[in-house]
Amino acid sequence: MISENLHKIRQEIQDSCALVSRKASDVRLVAVTKSVDTETTQILLDAGVTDCAENRVEQLLSKKQALRDYPHVKWHFIGNLQRRKVKSIINEIDYFHALDSLKLAQEIQKRAEQPINCFVEVNVSQEASKQGISSEEVDGFIRDLASLDNIRVIGLMTMAPLNASSSERHQLFKTLKQIQQRIADLHLTHAPCLETSMGMSNDFPEAIQEGATFIRVGTALFQE
Repeated sequence: MISENLHKIRQEIQDSCALVSRKASDVRLVAVTKSVDTETTQILLDAGVTDCAENRVEQLLSKKQALRDYPHVKWHFIGNLQRRKVKSIINEIDYFHALDSLKLAQEIQKRAEQPINCFVEVNVSQEASKQGISSEEVDGFIRDLASLDNIRVIGLMTMAPLNASSSERHQLFKTLKQIQQRIADLHLTHAPCLETSMGMSNDFPEAIQEGATFIRVGTALFQE
């Protein structure tokens, strides 16, 4: 089942890229394994998946330890990270997808042993229930990070509302891509900002068509 789902998703990635003349190799599939156990995650890794994402500190740490025989795996933290938990997780991950406050950045700066690849989370849809900074705050926020040499802003992240129409998703993802490009054009040493983390199981084709370089897929991998 999982290998069939994975094959289908990879085909959808290829098809979505072909529609806008992109290479499928430019899109990184991040498997969101937060809802499955270690054994199921291992099936994915054996099928060739190289990136796994979790949204709880304890779960990521235990899975990484259990799967230590897979040293090639890149671990992504995609959840809201409490400052008191930064110390235990920040040196165990390869990517952090939810940087949304200066206080959190300062805590990462203090605890990290090397520069951390971070995505700044942007609440493009302006949903009250969502984390993230507003589109208008991005430039100032990224400039405020310049003195923190353990924060490396590799890109921006957003999520579309679950009930958004296809055209609304396209517009949200297009907006994030435009902001990302604007930051990239500043050529900031601490914020190359070349990536966009956007698109999940229900909307990754639209995200890819609008320039996503990292997609976070969970449900579509594990559904019956």
